[in-house]
Amino acid sequence: MSQHFLLSAKARTLSVVRVARMTEEEARTAFRAIRWSDTDGEPVCPQCGSWACYEYASRPVFKCKGCGHQFSVTSGTIFASRKMPLRTYLLAIALFVNGAKGQPALQMARHLDCQYKTAYVLCHKLREAMAAEQHGTELTGTVEVDGAYFGGYVKPENVKAERRDLRLAEHRSGKRKVVVAMRERKGRTLAGVFEHEADSLDMIRRRVASGTIVHADEASSWDGLHARYDVHRVNHSIRFYDDGVCTNQAESYFSRLRRAEIGVHHHISGRYLACYAREMAWREDHRREANGEQFMSVMGAAARHGVSRQWKGYWQRAAN
Repeated sequence: MSQHFLLSAKARTLSVVRVARMTEEEARTAFRAIRWSDTDGEPVCPQCGSWACYEYASRPVFKCKGCGHQFSVTSGTIFASRKMPLRTYLLAIALFVNGAKGQPALQMARHLDCQYKTAYVLCHKLREAMAAEQHGTELTGTVEVDGAYFGGYVKPENVKAERRDLRLAEHRSGKRKVVVAMRERKGRTLAGVFEHEADSLDMIRRRVASGTIVHADEASSWDGLHARYDVHRVNHSIRFYDDGVCTNQAESYFSRLRRAEIGVHHHISGRYLACYAREMAWREDHRREANGEQFMSVMGAAARHGVSRQWKGYWQRAAN
């Protein structure tokens, strides 16, 4: 029996201990090389784009000769206005990618010895940067489409005679949402959150190329796809796999998201369900990469992503 990739030595190319032992200068050099990889680590002014910049000898700050703007290695990224050492952020990324099913904010706070609020926002900033890598992606070839419902749990009554049929809409909490996954065979995964499966058709038409072969189940929600795609259906009430037609890859993604909800985070707010859904799409797409490659990928996404307008000052806005 062959060994699973995650158990092999090829999957372990990053040591969290090595990241933790980095000096602040080494961490700054590593982030600088990733952020300005096109210029071999030479700083570029985020204000005017000039390459004519120099670094102060007394502090790690750059100044643009063209516009006079002063900036640091994290200015204009999701780590802008940071309070912790840059080495701590690199350690957070290493811990974040090592969680195959996700990294809870409470555990991150304990690892970094910081407040839960700090770890919570940091994890969401990393999710935002990871999701940004999927912007503009269009799926082609053979794409599996499926939906799964999350959240809105209603605790059943203690006495059997008083229990209600929770399958009926009037007995639900109203917080239950459906995550619709579009997964390319041997390719990328895209996910969105909707009230009903049928509400996702517009997103599917935007993100899946016309003429693509689409595999879906027997739900009537997908009937509208036949006009644009070559749709193959499988009736799950009879079989899960029918002559090559299945949604097993989409189900694999839902399995990862479900385990993250139940086993790692224990509860995911419907308000931020899309953030976790896109994170799990990224993890599913990169599951066959070594943790060192995942680390470099997330660090690159963080360096390229601009200041988060959603999460910068999150707690100062009295968010719930």
